[in-house]
Amino acid sequence: MDMVHRRALGPDGRDVLTDLAHWVNDVFGVTPKDVALYERALTHGSHGGETYERLEFLGDRVLGLVIADWIYARFPKDAEGQLSRRFNTLVSGETCAEVGRGFGLASRMRLGKQARDDGAYDSDNVLGDVVEALIGAVFLEYGLEPARRFIQSRWEPLLDVQRAAPRHPKSELQEWAAAHNRRAPEYAIMDRSGPHHAPRFTVKVSLGSAGEAQAEGKSKQEAETLAAAALLERLKKK
Repeated sequence: MDMVHRRALGPDGRDVLTDLAHWVNDVFGVTPKDVALYERALTHGSHGGETYERLEFLGDRVLGLVIADWIYARFPKDAEGQLSRRFNTLVSGETCAEVGRGFGLASRMRLGKQARDDGAYDSDNVLGDVVEALIGAVFLEYGLEPARRFIQSRWEPLLDVQRAAPRHPKSELQEWAAAHNRRAPEYAIMDRSGPHHAPRFTVKVSLGSAGEAQAEGKSKQEAETLAAAALLERLKKK
């Protein structure tokens, strides 16, 4: 007997993949050639099956290239340090998550029950990673220019408010220490977990008797940045 393959239907009876294709077209301005690629970009590890991790790795690099090229041309008077501070803010997980919330990403993500219960649908880390994974999917299918158009359309309002070149949390913490006659902040890796292709780092930053803070990130640099931001928040409340 021949097997009959049926398309998955959502709770409202709509074809899930067709509906996803329309959504991708609305948000990214491209017609998916392989809708399953975008489905994968939306799939968290808690859901099972193929996840967004490899696509996020690619999309992170595409986003970085587009932002670096853009701000280099947009702010010709900025020194390297100012450009770096702009760049770090614009490609941060928090910024990517803000962009994702802007186009209703949370309702499209595929999460396991535990992750949903833990609030992963509103996690900056998860939302930011999925945004980068979707950029990676667009890049794989259509190349750099459609990815660039999407990034510039969504990041434009954020770029315009960055003209003062905000300070990176690690730089700001360093400046706070110097202003208060403290030794430079010390960073230490407390834990490294996860598979080789998707590690998680826990980093502690210490500022002597002024305090310390820990944070987790998908890279040592991200964990250090988040730890510095957490310590700064505590110091500002004192």
